[in-house]
Amino acid sequence: MPTLLIIFGIRFYFYLDEHLPIHVHVACNGKKAKIELEPEIRVIYNHGLKEQEMKKALDTCVAYKEDFISEWHKRFG
Repeated sequence: MPTLLIIFGIRFYFYLDEHLPIHVHVACNGKKAKIELEPEIRVIYNHGLKEQEMKKALDTCVAYKEDFISEWHKRFG
């Protein structure tokens, strides 16, 4: 699972066998979420992240969206 970024104690990563649509997985304190990046940023699921953690994760996706998408294309074509 390639890690893209760790910030605010939140890990952003891909699995090795990802699929469309472009998204990132998020982990924080043993809880997980999945956030779609295209066509727009939206939460696919949230399995336990607190509201504040989810807000930080979404804000980070906004700030790093182009970087995450670029990494997606490098890894998955």
